[in-house]
Amino acid sequence: MVNLNANVGSILPKINVDFPGMPKVGGGQQKSGFADTIKAAEKYISEVDDLQQLSNASIKDLLSGKSEDIASVVSAVAKADMSFKLLVGVRNKLIEAYKQTMSMPL
Repeated sequence: MVNLNANVGSILPKINVDFPGMPKVGGGQQKSGFADTIKAAEKYISEVDDLQQLSNASIKDLLSGKSEDIASVVSAVAKADMSFKLLVGVRNKLIEAYKQTMSMPL
């Protein structure tokens, strides 16, 4: 993967994209169920929600005068925005894959 901007990695949340049940690149497939995958997705959604809440809190602190560091507010908002866009992109890919699967002939 080509990293066009080295700073982009610093604003994205540190999420381990290793889904349970998916085959590893260098090894065999792990045994796990669909419930484990749902729990992992729930964890990632919770992390995105936490970033959104942190972003909202930092904006409120800036507006109320508790904080004067606008750079940290911009950073928190950028992290929340990028993580949400990533989440929406994954959702769109899952929906597209579902539609393709449903249109397959039996």
